[in-house]
Amino acid sequence: MSTRIADVLIPLALDTAYSYRVPEDLGLVEGDVVVVPLGTRETVGVVWGLSEGGGANLKAVSGKVDASRLSPALRKLFDWLAWYTLAPRGSALALGLRVPEPRPEVPRVGVRLTERVPVRMTAARRRVLEAAADGLTRSKRELADAAAVSASVIDGLIDEGALETLALAADPVAKIPDPGFGQAELSEQQHEAARAVCAAFHDAPPPVILLEGVTGSGKTEVYFEAVAEALRAGKQVLILMPEIALTAQFLERFAGRFGVPPAVWHSGVSSRRRERLHAGVATGEVQVVAGARSALFLPFEQLGLIVVDEEHETAYKQEDGVHYHARDMAVVRGKLEGATVILASATPSLESRVNATRGRYRRIVLPERFGGRTMPEIRAIDLKRETMPRGRFISPTLAFAVEDTLARGEQALLFLNRRGYAPLTLCRACAYRYECPNCSAWLVEHRFRRALVCHHCGHIERTPEACRSCGSVDSLVSCGPGVERIAEEVTEIFPGRRSIVLSSDFPGGAERLRAELAAVAAGEFDLVIGTQLVAKGHNFPFMTLVGVLDADLGLASGDPRASERTFQVLQQVTGRAGRGEKPGRALVQTWQPTHPVIAALVSGDAERFYREEARAREAAGLPPFGRLAAIVVSAAEREAAEAHARGMAQVAHPLPGVMVLGPAEAPLAVIRGRHRFRLLVRTEREVDLQCYLRDWLARCPKACGSVRAIIDIDPQSFL
Repeated sequence: MSTRIADVLIPLALDTAYSYRVPEDLGLVEGDVVVVPLGTRETVGVVWGLSEGGGANLKAVSGKVDASRLSPALRKLFDWLAWYTLAPRGSALALGLRVPEPRPEVPRVGVRLTERVPVRMTAARRRVLEAAADGLTRSKRELADAAAVSASVIDGLIDEGALETLALAADPVAKIPDPGFGQAELSEQQHEAARAVCAAFHDAPPPVILLEGVTGSGKTEVYFEAVAEALRAGKQVLILMPEIALTAQFLERFAGRFGVPPAVWHSGVSSRRRERLHAGVATGEVQVVAGARSALFLPFEQLGLIVVDEEHETAYKQEDGVHYHARDMAVVRGKLEGATVILASATPSLESRVNATRGRYRRIVLPERFGGRTMPEIRAIDLKRETMPRGRFISPTLAFAVEDTLARGEQALLFLNRRGYAPLTLCRACAYRYECPNCSAWLVEHRFRRALVCHHCGHIERTPEACRSCGSVDSLVSCGPGVERIAEEVTEIFPGRRSIVLSSDFPGGAERLRAELAAVAAGEFDLVIGTQLVAKGHNFPFMTLVGVLDADLGLASGDPRASERTFQVLQQVTGRAGRGEKPGRALVQTWQPTHPVIAALVSGDAERFYREEARAREAAGLPPFGRLAAIVVSAAEREAAEAHARGMAQVAHPLPGVMVLGPAEAPLAVIRGRHRFRLLVRTEREVDLQCYLRDWLARCPKACGSVRAIIDIDPQSFL
C-alpha cells in the first residue's frame, strides 16, 4: 500500500529535508508548518515536498501547527538564499519561520454609562460621568485619560453600577492605508518620475528601478506614488529601511500621505505584536510593512512592490549567521513574486549603478532639489595649510563659519564618524595602551559614562585613576577625537550655545534618538555634533552649515569599497545643509584635498567619482566587475586557526579565472577571544563562484575543536 511521505525542512543548521510518514487523517500541503520527531524530542519544520512511496518504516508527522503557510515563492527564496550564500537550507528557513506561542487571548473590555447614579459623588467621579455622557463605549484607559483620573475611580463606578462593561472587538493589527488620502504637490521632475515608476508597476515582467536623486529631491514622495499604485491594484508593499527604529520622520510622512502609518517590523517590536503582524501579512490584512532587513522574509500573500530605501547602506548586509545582503535578496524576491522593486538612494552603490548601465535595472534620476532649492556649496579646508590651535580639532576657518551661522539664528552640524571621547587612551609615563582583553582593538574612552569600551565585543571597564601598568596617577592621556571630545571643545569655543551630541551608543535607545532628532528639526538646538547617524535621510530645515571634521577618516582602510563608502557618507551628511528656505554650505576638513573622493565632493560632480571608481574596480577585477568571497577561520587558539586556514589553502586548486589569496591574519586578529585568519577568493564575473567553493570545501580538512570557518559571499567588511 502506498504511503504519503512529507519531506520536512527543519530550521536548524541542516541542509537536508528529512522524510516522514503522513498519517492518513492528516491533510497536508507543501508549505504547511508541522511538528515532527527529531531524535529524542519533537520540533517544528516546514513541508518542503510531498510524494507517494513505501515509507511504512518512517517516523510519522506528529501534527500540524496553526501557523502561516509558506508560499512556493518564499520557499524558493530560502532555497536560493542557501545556494547563493552556501548556508544550510535550514539556517535560511530559520530567518523567516515564526511559530506563534500558545497564549490565552485577553479580551478587550470597554465601559459605558448606565442610568444608575453613584451613591457617593466626588469631583473625580463627576468628571468621569461628564466624559462618558455621550454614551459611547471606551476602554477603561481611554475614559480615565479623558477624565484625568486613575483607573481605580473607573473601577469604583463599575462596582456601583454607574458604568457597565462590554466586550470590545480586537484592534486591527494595522490600519488600512488610503492611496487617495493626502496626495502631495509634486514638482515637474517628480511628476515625470512618479509617472515612470507607476507605469513600470504594470510591466511584465516587473522591473527593478534605480531611483536616484540628490539629497532633498523628493525621492520618498515619488516612491509613495508607486505605493499608492500598488494599493489601488490590491497588492501588498514592503518598504525596507536601514535604521527602522530611527525613522519617526518617515512614519509621519507616510501617515500624511496615506492617512495612517504603515505596520512596522523590527527587533524592537514586541513578540506578541510580531506574531499578529506575521499572521496579518499572510492573510493580506496588513497591506504595507516598513521594516528592517528581516522583514524581507515575511509571508506576504500578494506582494506587488518592494522599496529598498537608502539602498547603498551597509546595514543591509547581515554579518552573523547567514551572510546575505537584503538589497540583493529583495531583487531576488521581487523576481520570484512578480513584484516591482525600487532601489532609492542619493548615492547609489556602484553595483546598482553598473546594473543600470548594463540595462538590468531602469534608472530614473531626480537631478535637482524640490522647490528650486540649491545644493549646498562645498569647500575643502586644507589642514596642511590651516594653522590649528594646540589641542583643537575645529579649525579657525570652520569655527568662524559656525559663529557666523549661529549669529544669523541658523543651525550648524559638526560631523565626525567616531563615537566616544577618544579612540585611544595611553599612559604618558610608561606608554601603556589600554586594549580590549577579548579583541585586538584599543578601548575607546566614553567620558560621559566614565568608561573604556570595546566597540567590537562590548567589553566595558571603569576609567582608571592610575595606570594599571606602572601605577602612575593622573598620567592617562586621551589620543584623538571622538564626538564627545568635540562637544567639550564646542562648549569652550561657543559658550552659551545650545548643543547636542547625537550618537547611537547613548542610553535611551531609539526612543531617545527619535525625540532628539525631532528637537533638532524643531530648531531647539543651535549646534549638533553627530556621527554617521545624522547622515541618514533626516530633514533639518534650520540647518545651513555642515562641518566635516575629518573627511579622510574612512580613506585609510584596506577595504576596496573605502572610497565609495567615504564618498557616500560625505555626500549624505553635507546634504543635510540648506534643505529649508535658506541656502546651505559645507566645509570639509581634509589632509588630502586632491584625493578623488574629496575632489568629486567639492566639485559636485558625482558622475566623475563613479567613473573613476568604476575604472579602478574594473582594472583590479573587483566587484561589480569581478566576484569576491571571504573565508574567515577562527579558533580559541591562534595556532589552530592558522593551521586550519593553511590546510584549506593547500587544497584550493584555483581554476582559470580564480585567485585565492591568503591565509593572512585578519586586520582585527582577535574578536571576542577568537583568533582570526582570512582567505579571499577573487574570480572573474563569469566563473561559477558557488560551484568552485562547494568543490573546494568538500576537499578541505574538517574543522574540529574550537575551529570554525565562515563563508561570506560578496563581503562588505574586510576586518
